[in-house]
Amino acid sequence: MIVDAHLDIGWNALADGRGFLGPPAPRYVISRDSLIGAGVGLVFATLYTAPALARRAMRTRYVYENAHEAHIMARSQVSYYRACEVQLIRDSRDLERYVGGWRRGQVAAVMLMEGADPIETPSQLGAWTDMGLRIIGPAWSRTRYSGGTRAPGGLTKLGVQLLKAMRRKHVILDLSHMADQAVADAFEMWRGPIIASHSNARELVSGDRQITSATAAEIARRGGIVGISFYPNHLRSKGKTSLEDVVRHAVHHARSTGGPEHVGLGTDLDGGIDSRYGPIADLNELKQLRGMLRKHFSAAQVDGVMGENWIAFLRRSLPAPTATRPTSSR
Repeated sequence: MIVDAHLDIGWNALADGRGFLGPPAPRYVISRDSLIGAGVGLVFATLYTAPALARRAMRTRYVYENAHEAHIMARSQVSYYRACEVQLIRDSRDLERYVGGWRRGQVAAVMLMEGADPIETPSQLGAWTDMGLRIIGPAWSRTRYSGGTRAPGGLTKLGVQLLKAMRRKHVILDLSHMADQAVADAFEMWRGPIIASHSNARELVSGDRQITSATAAEIARRGGIVGISFYPNHLRSKGKTSLEDVVRHAVHHARSTGGPEHVGLGTDLDGGIDSRYGPIADLNELKQLRGMLRKHFSAAQVDGVMGENWIAFLRRSLPAPTATRPTSSR
């Protein structure tokens, strides 16, 4: 089973009309059927909302001006996943049942929030976890909680409160997009499970969107995983990207973290990547990656990077099942 730790499925359906249940939109590669065909059985499906400052950069009018608008936008994506009958993995029992019985033709999801502004106050977090939210990245650009990409700054007072609430609710912390000072603040106070769902190596591609080797090493020391993004600007600073660039970042991360056991995929392939510029034009090309990684890692280690590392992380990080929870797992 291949695991992809970052896909903006709901955002792309509602903001750009690239629906999950139909074929991939022209020049894009993600749909339910394309995931199944490539052998992807588990994804981290995001709740991403674009702040007003993204209007020009992302060429979208689907933006929020305040926390309540962000809340409504994220709730609409939850509703979209339900309408698509996406099976949500909520706890360790769900995971074991799904992985143990998985066969090709099945795709399930763990819900991840990218940019925490939809959580209007930290006291609202319980409502989100009841909906199935299991991972939160506090930042995209700057949010009310954290400095972010091209927006330096640490955790705000509200951000500190959010992380405390996340720990109480057994929510996983995602460092991707967080500014360097916010990452340092998180390392100082956070004692729960931690990842960077889609972050490449800053030593290979400069810029604060990538993570340093020191950050990757600390994530690994805490038992976390770093996911490799397929976004062109994350793979190389200029020129056409290829799967060789993905391998280059995988090898670098493996060296930084002490081994490929802390490396996975977080492709962001549905995050607006036109396949003319990305490393693959068809999701089936993921099958080629396995052989390319085999030149650097053992067969078991390659299985880890392709998916087993994420599954092992979720086994030790998802909450245990509770006696009572919402009746629907969809």
